[in-house]
Amino acid sequence: MTEWSAEQRAESTEESPATADSGPPAPAPERAAPSASGLERESEIAADYLEELLDIADLDGDIDMDIERDRASVSVVGGDLDHLVGSEGAVLDALQELTRLAVLTATGERSRLMLDIGGFRAGRRAVLTELGNTTAEKVKASGEPVRLDPMNPFERKVVHDAVAAAGLRSESEGEEPHRRVVVLPG
Repeated sequence: MTEWSAEQRAESTEESPATADSGPPAPAPERAAPSASGLERESEIAADYLEELLDIADLDGDIDMDIERDRASVSVVGGDLDHLVGSEGAVLDALQELTRLAVLTATGERSRLMLDIGGFRAGRRAVLTELGNTTAEKVKASGEPVRLDPMNPFERKVVHDAVAAAGLRSESEGEEPHRRVVVLPG
């Protein structure tokens, strides 16, 4: 099994090849896309893990499972879950990694599972899509590249996708945790 740094795991699971960085590419695992039944199994394992975590912490929440864009997606909704999101989603990011590790332990396969708690990621996705769209318009009008503030891999992926949908290119630059998106003129 290949050892991956936290940055390589994050980059390979969040940013698409269409928005590759200008640096050397991170090693990519040779793995076929998971089947629908494999993704359902990932969701079930993740849901069981999170349900147990909620029970241990004596927290209320309902767990929804889905498959979005060829990856398992699990959401925890209801109750007061803000402390499971944390400042700027830091606790959510950590819980997502722990949940992915639970899936890895059960299946032997690395997971690209996305975890959302209390709609935090869904809300961030909407805000970041708008940021990508407005930045793309700004770059089209000025013809100059725009460097955005540092973002985590999930946030960069959303912005890269919005910029690509607007017909422009973008790339990531810098090192974690100061890695940022640069939107380039067409």
